[in-house]
Amino acid sequence: MPRSQSAPAKVFLNIPYDTKFEKLFLAFIAGTSAFGLVPRATLEIRKSSNRLDKIFKLIQACQYSIHDLSRVELNSEKPRTPRFNMPFELGLSVAWSRISENRQHQWFVCESDGYRLQKSLSDLNGIDPKVHGGRVNDVFVELRNMFVRSGRQPSVQEMYAIYRDVRRQLPGILNRAGRPSLYTSSVFRDICLAASASAIKNVS
Repeated sequence: MPRSQSAPAKVFLNIPYDTKFEKLFLAFIAGTSAFGLVPRATLEIRKSSNRLDKIFKLIQACQYSIHDLSRVELNSEKPRTPRFNMPFELGLSVAWSRISENRQHQWFVCESDGYRLQKSLSDLNGIDPKVHGGRVNDVFVELRNMFVRSGRQPSVQEMYAIYRDVRRQLPGILNRAGRPSLYTSSVFRDICLAASASAIKNVS
């Protein structure tokens, strides 16, 4: 997987924004940063009338995308509905990978349930999702399976070191942001900066 010599490759993280997913949210950022990748997410996009265009441009700017479909089930709030944002953005990434020059965009699908994708998105039959079971350790294992390449290949232990480092800094990050939520643009930016700095320190 070639990478630009002038700038690190970017990875679009299409993952759930909820409290139950917070540990995995940090794990995906820590893990991708360990590979020298720059995480990007829709959290960076301000609400506007052309949000869809901005999401697509963000995907186009990334060499990779990771799509976690762990939240396809009905939510608890009325009216009970599944979340379509994640599969929709997966569709945008698949389309871009087909029409982009030299098919430079690569996408991966993650799930917490290894058998649900066959039912929830049968168009992807034949695609093996990366199953993490909702566990931080298995997110790291599957990231190593996604980014098998020459050069920088961090271990699970090195990814854990970055993850723990970011967790230690998280209270300060949230305090500076003045918000308790991880899912804001400024908090996402600061978490990514912390993970990148930790990766330089912890990945050999």
